[in-house]
Amino acid sequence: MSITMLRATPESLGELVEAMSQWPRTGGPVQVHVGDLGWKWRFGGPALAEAVRVWTRDGRVVAVGLDDDGLVRLGIAPEADDDIELAARMLADLEGVEVVEARAGAAFRALLARRGWVADEPWAPLVRDLAEPVADCGLRIEVGGAHNVRDRVEVQRAAFDNSTFSEERWHAMAAAPAYQRARCLIGYDDTGAAVAAVTVWSAGEGRPGLLEPMGVHRDHRGRGHGRAITVAAAAALREMGSSSATVCTPAGNVGGVATYASAGYTRQPDVTDLRRPIGG
Repeated sequence: MSITMLRATPESLGELVEAMSQWPRTGGPVQVHVGDLGWKWRFGGPALAEAVRVWTRDGRVVAVGLDDDGLVRLGIAPEADDDIELAARMLADLEGVEVVEARAGAAFRALLARRGWVADEPWAPLVRDLAEPVADCGLRIEVGGAHNVRDRVEVQRAAFDNSTFSEERWHAMAAAPAYQRARCLIGYDDTGAAVAAVTVWSAGEGRPGLLEPMGVHRDHRGRGHGRAITVAAAAALREMGSSSATVCTPAGNVGGVATYASAGYTRQPDVTDLRRPIGG
């Protein structure tokens, strides 16, 4: 059996989405999710494909790497978790990469440890089980679409400094295969102002879903809107059949962690990116 690594192509991305949708497991690590690809799709299929590495074994996708702002975020198929041959090939193919996000893949993580890779930035995964109904969040929630995309964009740009989100980029994302199991939610306060937004991504019935991203308009912070839109995200994912709602934020983001916790998300043990040793 042979393992190969290729860059994705725009034409292969739909097939890749379907393969990755089978990987999330309830109780498993919060590794790179189909929603992470979906959110990056806002820059277009060609740009996304250029950022994605795909490892296959005899034509079957067994691992994915997403180049993301200076690190490679990795996803490994559950059946390949202990695959020593795959681990060795992945490490060889990542020559020149200084930092990886590798939250799954026991064989790969063990290999990095033996090679002296060290802990880098810590992240806090949070999970909300969706077995039980989710209470009303307290905001009026609309599903994002062509009729209110301006509100979705306005909240995003007001929530994140230096955001380049636009209506054009929302439409590019919404037209992509990954978004067929996703929703943008926009929260409105009693005055009718758009105050918060989130995009939720399902991996299919009975699998963990993902929040990516969530933000509150800078002019409406401190009023509980972050908690409310995060509760709404859980309700939407439950309606879409997800087993749980997952999110991962920097461990140092004290306010963000508190917001998710207040919305019923349970913090899991922190995880760290891994950095290549100097001269390694």
